[in-house]
Amino acid sequence: MSTRTHEAVLLFAGQGAQRVGMGRDLVEAFPAATTAFKKADAVLGRSLSSIIFEGPEEELTKTANCQPALFVHGLALLDVLRDEVPSLQPVAAAGLSLGEMTAHTAAGTFDFENGLRLVAQRGAFMDEACEITDGAMAAMIGGEEEAVRGLAEDCEVEVANFNAPGQIVLSGSSEGIDRAVSLAKERGIRMGRKLKVAGAYHSRLMAGAQEKLGEALAGTGVGVPRFPVICNYAAEEVSDPARIRETLTSQVTGSVRWEESMRLLLGRGHRLFIELGPGKVLTGLMGRIDSGKTAEVLAVEDRESLESAVVHLRG
Repeated sequence: MSTRTHEAVLLFAGQGAQRVGMGRDLVEAFPAATTAFKKADAVLGRSLSSIIFEGPEEELTKTANCQPALFVHGLALLDVLRDEVPSLQPVAAAGLSLGEMTAHTAAGTFDFENGLRLVAQRGAFMDEACEITDGAMAAMIGGEEEAVRGLAEDCEVEVANFNAPGQIVLSGSSEGIDRAVSLAKERGIRMGRKLKVAGAYHSRLMAGAQEKLGEALAGTGVGVPRFPVICNYAAEEVSDPARIRETLTSQVTGSVRWEESMRLLLGRGHRLFIELGPGKVLTGLMGRIDSGKTAEVLAVEDRESLESAVVHLRG
């Protein structure tokens, strides 16, 4: 019998990837997924799973719902994949914004219950911050980093995400974001596109949420990850519990340095990545970051793609 292991980097989706119905086909086919969703409902004391499976969309889209929903969905996918491919060996993990909390839970930094409670609190704190501020976000497509940074400074907004070459997201006051979108082309940026979000994530307008999450993290047990987790805030591996608390807190108002994080993993020689979550957003970003096409990304979001990944990994 083959003892070959399949070493892979786990990537977890961020807010915005959610869709009504995600995970329902997993629950119908795999006991491990059923367990994950039932456990989530029990931990939260409410039926998050019914919002995930049935909607309505506007309810799932609320930050307080979509963040724990994506957390549970990502970990349910991982549980099933591990059952189906026992030779799977995670060697590192990363997640886009919220997804970093999922990555840490996958690595054992948090147990499922504490990780889920933290994510639910994080989402609620961000919802509160959105309600008392007038914020927005916009993607700057096809612009040089220097030009986008200059535009952000002139419009008094912040750089929220360095996602990939030619894809940078700005965040801040609605007035500042509208101005940035209107000035994008004259600054040599191909397109500025406002995003459908409730507020200005990863900007100073989230300061209230950052403070509250810091307090929640201070009261939560944090372990040492079983495998490297790359943090968004510093684009580096974090393993010390105090540093993990610090970077997860800072991330709420700080920039998501996704491109640098992926380049770090590629530079370490990792070549197999598994995206766990709906939408294949991270797979698309890797295609832009890894210009030499040296890496393989398996996008796992539902039963069909999971079964395809299982066949591929079993070889």
